[in-house]
Amino acid sequence: MLEKMAEFNQEKVIDEFEATTKAAERVQIETLKKILEENGSAEYLQNLGLNGRTDPESFKNCVPLVTHKELEPFIQRIADGDSSPILTGKPITTISLSSGTTQGKPKFVPFNDELMESTMQIYRTSFAFRNKEFPLGNGKSLQFIYSSKQFKTKGGLAAGTATTNLFRNSQVKASMKAIQFQPCSPDEVIFGPDFHQSLYCHLLCGLIFRDEVEFIFSTFAHSIMHAFKTFELVWEELCTDIREGVLSSRVTDPSVRVAVSKLLKPNPELADLISNKCSGLSNWYRLVPELFPNAKYIYGIMTGSMEPYLKKLRHYAGELPLLSADYGASEGWIGANVNPKLPPELATFSILPNIGFFEFLPLRENIEYQEPDFLCMEPKPVGLTEVKIGEDYEIIVTNFAGFYRYRLGDVVKVMGFHNSTPELKFVCRRNLLLTINIDKTTEKDLQLAVEEAGKVLGEEKVEVVDFTSHVDSSTEPGHYVVFWEISGEASVEVLKECCNCLDRSFLDAGYVSSRKVKAIGALELRVVRRGTFQKILDHYLGLGGAVSQFKTPRCVGPANNLVLQILCGNVVESYFSGAF
Repeated sequence: MLEKMAEFNQEKVIDEFEATTKAAERVQIETLKKILEENGSAEYLQNLGLNGRTDPESFKNCVPLVTHKELEPFIQRIADGDSSPILTGKPITTISLSSGTTQGKPKFVPFNDELMESTMQIYRTSFAFRNKEFPLGNGKSLQFIYSSKQFKTKGGLAAGTATTNLFRNSQVKASMKAIQFQPCSPDEVIFGPDFHQSLYCHLLCGLIFRDEVEFIFSTFAHSIMHAFKTFELVWEELCTDIREGVLSSRVTDPSVRVAVSKLLKPNPELADLISNKCSGLSNWYRLVPELFPNAKYIYGIMTGSMEPYLKKLRHYAGELPLLSADYGASEGWIGANVNPKLPPELATFSILPNIGFFEFLPLRENIEYQEPDFLCMEPKPVGLTEVKIGEDYEIIVTNFAGFYRYRLGDVVKVMGFHNSTPELKFVCRRNLLLTINIDKTTEKDLQLAVEEAGKVLGEEKVEVVDFTSHVDSSTEPGHYVVFWEISGEASVEVLKECCNCLDRSFLDAGYVSSRKVKAIGALELRVVRRGTFQKILDHYLGLGGAVSQFKTPRCVGPANNLVLQILCGNVVESYFSGAF
């Protein structure tokens, strides 16, 4: 399949997607059959007594719902070099690392050719729909992508982030070229050993090819925002490099220097043009269209924990549309964005019925906090075509990479159907809950509370740069702590009001009633030094993560003790709410 992708036929891709989604139920049964036939010899499935059966009912009766924790011993054996069929029929040769921002350490995830193929299918599908609405020419894209180092596991398997595994694959590179994903930067920059040097060179290469840049991309919105915040600090140095045709001494890696120096020729006219553009901007508003006049859009994952960065991105983008990229996880892909004109806050993702077998666990109110008894058993998962519009579900994935009835931990809402496949809106991570008593506060609840309190801060022309939270159970009763990094100075009165506003903005009934009866203590707002969240990013990079995979952890739990130490060590002011 990958070999065929070098030529891209937009209408054919759309027609295939339409045909597949019209027959979603049949395709799901066929896909499960294919997964179980290919992997029937795997020890994991053999032990569950399927005995060669491939129908959905037998599968559901024999195979339990699992999380990563249950699969860890099997994945560890693969990583340690056991090449017998453990989770899949064919040996796994590559391991992907998750970002590690949720649990405090990266998870090992099997990665194989089938996962590579489903990745390219998702990319092609969303590109076909995107290109229909925003047609591209034969230009380039400014891509803020960074590959972390691949390393060998104990058993000699190549391990790296999913991005690294993708971009190191020559077939994938050919396919990306076919869907006009040609980066301005040479490979040496993408695979450079130092993130800061690579980012500087991405910006420089983007400026060199500024007239050819047709869109801006990174895996996550955070990376794009971070890149342009960095541009604000280094633009004069970039202009000097372009004017003189000599690369800054900050770039020390020999291979990166050689590759970028080949592109750099003295160009005083371009340097003056960029300098005039930057000097003429008001607080960097419309920076992107000024620098890249032929850019059609900015593209990346912009849902979930990325939503807080949209305000800043829109400031840089001006009228340029922000387009949300597809929906997936380290464990595999879920759906493509086939409605690219929707703003990121409303983005939906249509499931591709042939890339995996999908089930949906209905989420009842308070299901996590009820006493388990025969009256309140967890509801049964429903199939892809059985979900109901407006309902919330947790996704259960079965795919070609050794995950069978795997609880992804994501909560999604069904917004509608594309033919007979559901269109999902990402709501939050199920396990990212702040909870002390009977309260259950989600990542989305936290984001909305920060947005409300941010309006109070905005009256002083100061904004929240980044935020996270923590449950402090060292006090009696326990209380929520919200950490803020802010863009400037704010008065004590305003920050006290922000703290009260945060506390009042948590609308979960369990939280409000617990606060009123003092079963949860007063919310605490801790303001941290400028650059604290950069230290958290650096901490993850030090663990071998890639910046293009980085997500600020929105709730810092006991597993993330080192991040908590960074936050607590940088607190400059602390306020307690008087709202209740």
